[in-house]
Amino acid sequence: MNKSKAYRATDVNNVNIEELVQAAAGRQAAVGMDVGKHAVLCVVRWQDGEFERPWKVKNPAEIPLLVGLLRSLAERCRLRAAMEPTGTYGDPLRAELDRQGLGLDRVGGKAAHDYAEIFDGVPSQHDGKDAAVAPELAAIGKCRPWPYREPSEEEAELNRWVAWLDGQDRIQQLWTGRLEGLLSRHWPEVTRLLDLSSVTLLSALAHYGGPAALAALAADPVAASQLARWGRCSARSPAAANVIASAKQTAGVPQRRHEAEQLRQYASLALAAFREKQRTAQRLAQLARSHEALARLAAAVGAGTASVLWVTLGNPADYPCGAAYRKAAGLNLKERSSGKYRGQLKITKRGPSLARRWLYFAAMRIVQEPAVRPWFEAKKAKDKGRGQGALLAVARKLTLALYAVAARGETFDARRLFPGAGETKAAAKRADEATVC
Repeated sequence: MNKSKAYRATDVNNVNIEELVQAAAGRQAAVGMDVGKHAVLCVVRWQDGEFERPWKVKNPAEIPLLVGLLRSLAERCRLRAAMEPTGTYGDPLRAELDRQGLGLDRVGGKAAHDYAEIFDGVPSQHDGKDAAVAPELAAIGKCRPWPYREPSEEEAELNRWVAWLDGQDRIQQLWTGRLEGLLSRHWPEVTRLLDLSSVTLLSALAHYGGPAALAALAADPVAASQLARWGRCSARSPAAANVIASAKQTAGVPQRRHEAEQLRQYASLALAAFREKQRTAQRLAQLARSHEALARLAAAVGAGTASVLWVTLGNPADYPCGAAYRKAAGLNLKERSSGKYRGQLKITKRGPSLARRWLYFAAMRIVQEPAVRPWFEAKKAKDKGRGQGALLAVARKLTLALYAVAARGETFDARRLFPGAGETKAAAKRADEATVC
């Protein structure tokens, strides 16, 4: 390739395929593709290290034309395609390559990023260069096969409900976050009595709109019984009485009509998302029962978290060991140390963020277990009251346990995560060894 403006792309319609096919005779080639929403840049690399100029292909209109050109090349030489992960934008291209029998390799995004300066001496990255780096890495073996596979009917349904579950969870967090701001102004005491995500509080806010309406009904036994039904407790329980008392005596700013309606609206949306999450979790639990390994995961961390991990990371039994499964989730540790300098250990975050998010939720539940709580408190105290590092350490241990449950058929037991956690000295030592940031 001419080094002058080497990454200037030419339209795929202007490619002289006859000249290219003649040049391909008896040679090996790799083709790299950088996929964007509207365009694909494609670069052919020959076995001697020479490159063709990038081809610019409209996505998805000109994908059949591109695959046809690659098919013509593959008939005259040994050809292998390579690309970085592209989300869903690259799926039409991957599917067409698979239909035409052309092999495809996956090049890691981190590997392509790190290789950018080695490739041409310049650390910059852009579409044309990324398309050239992919076949270079494939040629030196820094890739793995990436065939396109349509999900089965069961997998497609699982994918659907996992996406819906996570979407509703994010919606609930959005509206509860806004609720917190409004309650801090108009009814700050109530969040000390009830958790912001509790059904009792959300139902009361959706029904009454704020403390004023509830306080006005304080003498009415219907109000207390209504709160009790939402909270599934006795109408004479201290909890219901405390909530009504705080509504009467709140130091918050009095609400006007539109502010009460706003509070009612936010609470209704948060409550609706919570109910939808419940229904989705029930559906996922039904799907999990038909799959042995997934059912074992669901018994350990719940159907929601188990299904998220199955969709994002796949079957744990497909991994050679628990450490590989943990690495796929991006929970393996990295370190930057040199000479006497010893850097902090941090998780790589290289896997799907969705898996880490739900593992973090699972860790928050697991630390409430009596067998895990002492270790968690010891680690938290060592970190000066900061609990994130301890939760990440629990999530890392939990990932290994889930691998053993799904791949080896072991029974999940929270006591095995940190055996002997009640011994303060031993717990502190393990806290040092498992520190993450």
